[in-house]
Amino acid sequence: MIRNRITQMLGVQYPIVQAPMGWIARSQLAAAVSNAGAMGIIETSSGELDAVREEIGKMRQLTDKPFGVNVAQAFVRDPDIVKFIIDQGVQFVSTSAGDPTKYCGQLKEAGLTVFHVVPTLAAALKAVAAGVDGLIVEGAEGGGFKNPRDVSTMVLLPLVCSKVDLPIIAAGGVTDGATMAAAFALGAEGVQMGTRMVSAAESPVHENWKNAIVNASETDTVFLNRFGPGPALRALRTEKTAAYEKTPPEGGVMGEFRNALSLYFGGDMESSIALSGQVAGRIDSVRPVADIIADTVREFEEVVAKMSAKYGVKA
Repeated sequence: MIRNRITQMLGVQYPIVQAPMGWIARSQLAAAVSNAGAMGIIETSSGELDAVREEIGKMRQLTDKPFGVNVAQAFVRDPDIVKFIIDQGVQFVSTSAGDPTKYCGQLKEAGLTVFHVVPTLAAALKAVAAGVDGLIVEGAEGGGFKNPRDVSTMVLLPLVCSKVDLPIIAAGGVTDGATMAAAFALGAEGVQMGTRMVSAAESPVHENWKNAIVNASETDTVFLNRFGPGPALRALRTEKTAAYEKTPPEGGVMGEFRNALSLYFGGDMESSIALSGQVAGRIDSVRPVADIIADTVREFEEVVAKMSAKYGVKA
């Protein structure tokens, strides 16, 4: 077990969190993550709360380990989302894509641990003022929805860590023990993995998406919608997304997600947008979650030990 503020607060063996990808972060994947000693997360960004409720029920059958729920505020359609989350009996919630003051107070009053995802220092300070228990600091190399004024993890993470004393989970660019060790060197006490988990054996997405990640180079993502409307996002390079990199579709790229399930579970890579981080260029195989977590922790410990030995600094 790695002992620090993250593992103590979340009740997990390892300070590794699975990212809350819409439709993907459900019981099949999240339970595998929790059973491996990390923090599995159930998404709500799909807006399918009846399905999410069922997935949480399945989680309780598949694991007796801790797991959490994410609230992606920009996609919330139910005004009673906080009550819904509290009623599920989970203890950890990450909030994202919105104002940290909107739900934090209610969730904290109900006794939940709340972390908020931030893409800038200003957002981090606002979340701290809102009373969150911790932060997920997300660099622009990560996949999914992004601040259009992108800042890499290498710059953003140490900046936020230098100004904030709360426990911090690093996201964006993390895929193994070496990148986890790098994040810890910059001040983080935990890491979040998204693209690595999309490509995992237990991920429910179609094999075409997993294979596209495995076959991608480090330059095979695109940053879309920098000038709106709606959020920016990072996705795999396909014919569709390469065209949208320079000329967004009329009405913005968000309309392309109306066909998301045809890509996610049907395997048609041109029917929608396959969100992905730049670490796709470092992923070379589809592997079970348990192996991913175990190898990440082993490599993390090896890297820390080697750095300590090489430079004569006691760990």
